[in-house]
Amino acid sequence: MPLREYHKRWEFDLKSPPEKLWPFIADTNRFNRDTGVPSIEVDSAGKRLRNARRKVRLSIYGLPVEWEEQPFEWVKPFRFGIERVYNKGPLARMRVLAELTPKPEGGTHLIYQIWSTPRNIPGAVAIPMQLNLVVARRFRDSIQKFDDSAFKGVVSEPVQPNTSQSSFDLSRLSALKQKLIADIETTESPERKIPIAEQLVDFLEHGDDLAVARIRAYKLADDWQEPRRLVLEVCLRATRMGLLDFQWDLLCPLCRGPQESGHSLKDIQTDVHCDTCKIDFTVNFDRYVELTFRPNPAVRRVSVPSYCIGSPHWTPHVVAQQLLPAGDQRELTLPLEPGSYRLRALELPGSQDVTVSPDGESAAQVTLSNNGWNREPLHVSETFSLALKNETDGEQLLILERMEWSDQATTAAEVTALQMFRDLFASEALRPGEQISVGTLTVLFTDLRHSTQLYREIGDATAFGRVMSHFDVVRKAIAEHDGAIVKTIGDAVMAVFRSAADGLLAMLEVQEALAAPPDGSIPLQLKAGLNTGPCIAVTLNDRLDYFGSTVNIAARLEPLSSGSDVIISGSVYEDAKVREVIESQGLSVVEFDMALKGFENERFALWRVSRR
Repeated sequence: MPLREYHKRWEFDLKSPPEKLWPFIADTNRFNRDTGVPSIEVDSAGKRLRNARRKVRLSIYGLPVEWEEQPFEWVKPFRFGIERVYNKGPLARMRVLAELTPKPEGGTHLIYQIWSTPRNIPGAVAIPMQLNLVVARRFRDSIQKFDDSAFKGVVSEPVQPNTSQSSFDLSRLSALKQKLIADIETTESPERKIPIAEQLVDFLEHGDDLAVARIRAYKLADDWQEPRRLVLEVCLRATRMGLLDFQWDLLCPLCRGPQESGHSLKDIQTDVHCDTCKIDFTVNFDRYVELTFRPNPAVRRVSVPSYCIGSPHWTPHVVAQQLLPAGDQRELTLPLEPGSYRLRALELPGSQDVTVSPDGESAAQVTLSNNGWNREPLHVSETFSLALKNETDGEQLLILERMEWSDQATTAAEVTALQMFRDLFASEALRPGEQISVGTLTVLFTDLRHSTQLYREIGDATAFGRVMSHFDVVRKAIAEHDGAIVKTIGDAVMAVFRSAADGLLAMLEVQEALAAPPDGSIPLQLKAGLNTGPCIAVTLNDRLDYFGSTVNIAARLEPLSSGSDVIISGSVYEDAKVREVIESQGLSVVEFDMALKGFENERFALWRVSRR
C-alpha cells in the first residue's frame, strides 16, 4: 500500500524585496549546504537523459540515496521548484516549491514548501523527524541570514566554521599581503589600490568557500563599489605575487556555464562540447573565454563539493524555465526589463525572438510544434502574460533567456589587450598553430617620421636615446587608455585597443607630447593609423599576436600620416564615441579616399584627424 505523502510548509515575512532575495534563495547549491544537506555526486559517466536530467547520489549516515534530478522550473524572481524521483533510499518522490510575493508595504512574503513521499516504513518515520528537528532550525536560520544580507546589500557572508572545507596558511597570507602592498606602492595611484588590496586579502581569508572558489574581478568591483579596472589590476598583481591563481573558463554560448578551465592560454581547446545543452561550439576571446581567479592553494586550499545542480543560480540570464509534458499548456505572468530575449527548447531546433519594450503587447502566445517556431518575433511589454502550449510528441524544456551578456565578465579579448597583463604575464600565449577569434579590436600602427635623418643629424647614440624615450611616451599613453603594445618593429609600434576612441585619444596625446618635449630636445613626429574590425589571435615568437584584414589595413594607414595627424578608417570614424571625441575636442577632420596596397580592387574612405 502506498505511504502517505508528507507536506511541510514554511512562511516568512522578510524585509528584502524579491529581486534582492532571489540571488540567495535561488542559489540552491549554497542553500542546501547551509541547511545541512550532504554533498552530492553526479553520474557524469551515465547515459545522457532527456531535458538535462541527471542521475545523482548522496549518502546519509552511510545510507546510499539515488534519484533522477528533474530540471528546475522558475519565473525570476517570484518562484522556483523541482521534483525528484528516487530509485534508492528512504524517499520515493520529493517536490519543492518556493514562492516570493512582494508585500505592499515593502519586503517579501516567502512560502517554502516540501512534499515528500516515503518509499518504506523507516522513511515514513525518519523524514518527518529530519524535517522537524534538524532541517527546520537550519532552514529558518539560513533564510534569516539571507534576508539580512540582501537587505544590507552584502553579497558574500563570511565563511562559517560548520560549512567551510578550506585550509589556511595565515602566516603566508600575511607575508604575501605585505609583498603585494609593497609592489603596489611602486605603481601609479597606490593610495587608491592599497585599500582594494587589503579588502581582497580580507576576502581571501574570510570569504565563503563558494564565493572565493571562482572570483570574478568585475563583480567584486561592483560589490565593493570600486573601479573595475583597479580591482582587476590588483587581482593580476596578487596573482603575480602568489596570492591568487587565475584560470581561463570556456563558457557555453547557451547556458553560459564554464565547460572547461585552463590555467594558461596554452591549455585552451577551441572546440568544446556542452553536455547540458548538447552542443559543440568554437570558443572566441570576445565572449566565450573568461578570466577568473581563486586563492593560491599555498594560501588557502578551497574544497567546494556540489550540493545541488541545475538551480536558477547557475544560469542568471535565464528569466524563466518551464517543463511542459506533451499536450500541456500553461500561462505565465512575466516581469522583464526592456531588451532582447530568446525563447528556445532544449530538445527542439531553432528559437523564437522576443523584444521587450514599454509599447509592446500585454499578452503573447507560443505553440511548440514539430514544424518549428513562429517566424514573426514577439513584441511584448515589460509585464505581460505568456500562454505556452506544447503540441509536440514529447516533453519540452522551455527556456526564456536574456540575449545580452553580463558585462561583469573579464573576457580574454579585453584582458589580453591590456598593457599591464602583457607586462606581468608575457608568456601567456596560445599553443603554436592555434587560432582564436577575438571579436572586434582597434589596431594601431605607428612609426617615427624622418627617423633615419635624425640619426644623421644628431648622431647614432643621441638619436637612439631619443627613439627609445619616444617608446616610453607611446607606451604610457597606450596603457593609460586601456590598450596594449603587441610588438615593436624598429621604430614602429603595433598596439591594440578595445575602444577606438581610446586609440585616437592616445595617439593625439602622444603626437602633442613628442612635438613639444618638456626637456627642450628635438621635436619628433609620429605617424599613426587606426582601423577597427574582427581579428584572429595567434602566437608569434612566443607572444600573443593578431592577424587578419583588420591588421593589414591598419598597417597600410600609418604611412599616409604626416606625423601630426592620425589616419582613421571608416569603421573607426563611424564609432559613436569617436564622433563624440571629434566634436567635443573640436578636431580637424579631412575625408579622402584611395586604394590601399594589397586591396587594389577597393577604394577606402579614410579620414585625417588632427588638432586644429
